[in-house]
Amino acid sequence: MREEDGMAFKGQLILPAIRKPKDLEKLMGFSYEYIVLLDSHISQLKPILDLARSGGKQLLIHADLIEGLKNDEHAAEFLCQIIRPAGILSTRASVIAKTRQNGLLAIQRVFLLDSGALNKSYALLERSQPDYIEVLPGVIPDMIAEVKERTGIPIFAGGLIRSVWDVEKAAAAGAAAVTTSRVELWKHFDRKSEEAPEPV
Repeated sequence: MREEDGMAFKGQLILPAIRKPKDLEKLMGFSYEYIVLLDSHISQLKPILDLARSGGKQLLIHADLIEGLKNDEHAAEFLCQIIRPAGILSTRASVIAKTRQNGLLAIQRVFLLDSGALNKSYALLERSQPDYIEVLPGVIPDMIAEVKERTGIPIFAGGLIRSVWDVEKAAAAGAAAVTTSRVELWKHFDRKSEEAPEPV
């Protein structure tokens, strides 16, 4: 299901990250279509997804952070077949593989802690072949560029993104999108804000 860089997200640079239904309610007035759901409980998934769909939003669910759901390929099968989000994020290759088998967007999360972690990540990515890679932390432009060049897979930048400058640096380094929970960044990069007429 991979498309070129950010085109799967219709050019949406910011992927707002939410943790609870109230965060989603805040997003309903924004133009963003794709949203990342971080911490959640298995009992909340369907109501959150229904709310998102009612507002024309699509959810990318972080499978590792769902309370009450074991993070394995069986959980991935449940998410893909029963919950049916737009895509799934995970650090686990088995979850990513199952997500791809089910035709949903598969986003592999990798943590760039040191050279050893980076090498392990490359080996993991060879096995999982995700549609996208989320690189954390997302404030190291050189590493965003390196991972993209080495893998040929579009990159998300996430973690420690605090300013407009951080977002712009990540994009300049080749990130297709930037995940952030900061409302001020949602507002800054929202298309509705950009399209709003200047006050007279």
